[in-house]
Amino acid sequence: ASTLTYGAIRGAIQSLDDPHTWFAEPEEAERIREATSGQYTGVGAVVNESEAGNVIIVHPFEGGPADQAGLLAGDIILEVNGTDTASLTLEQAVSRIRGPEGTPVRLVVERVGMEEPFEVELLRAEIEVPSVEWEMLDEEIGYLKINDFRVNAPDQVHTALAELLALGAERLVLDLRDNPGGLLSSSIDIASEFIAEGIIVTERNSNSEGDEHVSRGDGLATEIPMVVLVNTGTASAAEIVAGAVQDHQRGMLIGETTLGKGSVQSPIDLSDGSHLRLTIAHWFTPDGQLIHGDGLHPDLEVPLAEEDLANDRDPQLDAAVEYLQQRSGR
Repeated sequence: ASTLTYGAIRGAIQSLDDPHTWFAEPEEAERIREATSGQYTGVGAVVNESEAGNVIIVHPFEGGPADQAGLLAGDIILEVNGTDTASLTLEQAVSRIRGPEGTPVRLVVERVGMEEPFEVELLRAEIEVPSVEWEMLDEEIGYLKINDFRVNAPDQVHTALAELLALGAERLVLDLRDNPGGLLSSSIDIASEFIAEGIIVTERNSNSEGDEHVSRGDGLATEIPMVVLVNTGTASAAEIVAGAVQDHQRGMLIGETTLGKGSVQSPIDLSDGSHLRLTIAHWFTPDGQLIHGDGLHPDLEVPLAEEDLANDRDPQLDAAVEYLQQRSGR
């Protein structure tokens, strides 16, 4: 298709004034498809926008190029291949950090405690993003982090919960921070692990017709005291799970207000490889709260500053553990 056609499509979409209805040309569409498959070629790190508008590393994946090069949580990426990241959106910066396997990418990095930024060249590699990570924090508190809601996430969550319970977990921290979401079906399956019965989420289209999605009713962790960690990176399907836990009073939400991405997009692949996503409905929590726009407000507001990341501190997780320990009378 011609540049003119693409321009006309973009113009029509802009007139809708909906940031979640968007169009991607073939090359960009392919990168998006890679990311949602759980595999992509890049440097292997969760990133976010820093306070100054650059890119901050939230979590390098173990064994990935960023980790092997010694990059740390809290490091600020100032430049990608000579381009100032403050001049790019987060999506544009991520798109430039990614690229074909084995090709180099040059980053200029600022680190707390170092006077001068330093340059590092990484070779892009194929990254397999784990949907789920888990561990025991002490003898009684299990920790379960869900990175996204891809198709295999429910099975991974089920396995992780079974193992945590077998290890003696009597309380649980569910970490949904920086989880961009994924599949609606995965969010319902995962919420059902914690909520025995009732509505998980209601989907309403432009005619206000509501489609109620209820718990599957066979969860492993429907009684265990729990805390859900959320932040501004908690979006979409992750907000469905957090909202259901909050409304059913199954657990405390700790952290920061979530993104507020509660709309449903219909994906349309076009014949030339380009991709269109159109908003067709919105999600409401069990108590009827619209997720879209304002997001979910935590029961306990605990900020996480950039210097916390850089110094390997996690006051949000600390608050969750403290709350759960109080619940056990310790």
